[in-house]
Amino acid sequence: MEPAAAAHDVVRPQVVLLDVNETLSDLAPMGEAFADVGLDARDVPAWFAGVLRDAFALTVLGDNPSFADVGAATLRVRLAAAGVPDPAGGAEQVMGRFASLEPHPDVVPGLRGLTDAGCRIATLSNGSSAVARALLDGTGADDVVEAYLDVADAGAWKPDARAYRSALATLSVDAGQAMLVAVHPWDIEGARRAGLRTAWINRTGADYPDHLGPADVEAASFVELAEMLGASPR
Repeated sequence: MEPAAAAHDVVRPQVVLLDVNETLSDLAPMGEAFADVGLDARDVPAWFAGVLRDAFALTVLGDNPSFADVGAATLRVRLAAAGVPDPAGGAEQVMGRFASLEPHPDVVPGLRGLTDAGCRIATLSNGSSAVARALLDGTGADDVVEAYLDVADAGAWKPDARAYRSALATLSVDAGQAMLVAVHPWDIEGARRAGLRTAWINRTGADYPDHLGPADVEAASFVELAEMLGASPR
């Protein structure tokens, strides 16, 4: 894989589009939510990946499912398999916790830094825009987000190009003037193919998968990304 560009090699975007689930929100408390309803706390990553898998499949088949619906349905299957007496109630409890997560510590100062660097900011989520808004409400970063967007009106989940193009049209910005920021390489690949610039937030020091095109920028946090873009030319 080619290395991500240094700050001085990156042209600062006019608009920064933010993925929400895991990129902004910290999923760590979901382990406790799983344990509270009788599931293994270690199964959260597998559940989340399964939600994405099923929703991606439905998107390919022409549907545009609700994240909450797919998330709850897959939880009910897991709870029933675990012998939990009330799978529906347990799924509702876990999804309620998912909707009340908090942002990673680097998010709020990083978003304010991106604004200081001259970037417009909007979210683009496969989940509900209301969940994204609630995530940042009252954090000190809510006033820097210009728009909370999701894929409900786009007709398809990310990484389908329609999702990114819908957001670009709403924000009246060309693809080359926008940057998608995410922790998910599949999201970055979709945005890259749609013509956007991309930034990978790599909080864990993981290796980027070789079978996908590299992000334009790699940063360990939103704070580092803001510093990089603030030092780059317009």
